[in-house]
Amino acid sequence: MKILIADDESLARDRLCSLVDELGMGEVVAEASNGKGALENVRAHQPEVVLLDIRMPGIDGMQTLRELALLHPTPAVILTTAYGEHALEAFEYQAVDYLLKPIRKERLEQALKRAYAFLQTQSTTPPTPTPTARTHISYYLRGELHLVPVNKIYYFFAHQKYVELYWTQGKA
Repeated sequence: MKILIADDESLARDRLCSLVDELGMGEVVAEASNGKGALENVRAHQPEVVLLDIRMPGIDGMQTLRELALLHPTPAVILTTAYGEHALEAFEYQAVDYLLKPIRKERLEQALKRAYAFLQTQSTTPPTPTPTARTHISYYLRGELHLVPVNKIYYFFAHQKYVELYWTQGKA
């Protein structure tokens, strides 16, 4: 997995880089020290996972998370912070996990596994087909299929188990 690390503290970024290397679950493709840099790096490197601190100068992590949620495909975002007060809001914007600092190797591994699972569901979800309105109604008469344009139909009339169709060219 391609990973972006966004944290205003260089020691925290270094620690996350070394943990990612130790786990062997991905490759750090970019780093950022603020939200603006994170967004620029996401556009430039298209990482699959973003490890995102919340308290950063300029655009904070929560605003960055909101911006990332609008992208397609959406990267899996794991928030890394010393504060727990934003957890509920983070999950409203599809954060995959919420790690409290200091980050333990086992906990990061669990979060990266969740990110991987999230990415798998994104790639296997078929696009939702756009429903389209019918343009014709079909019926069989004496073994022949007939098509009637919907915009030419006046009404239908039900008789027991049969339906009659009244349209501009008569009745069927």
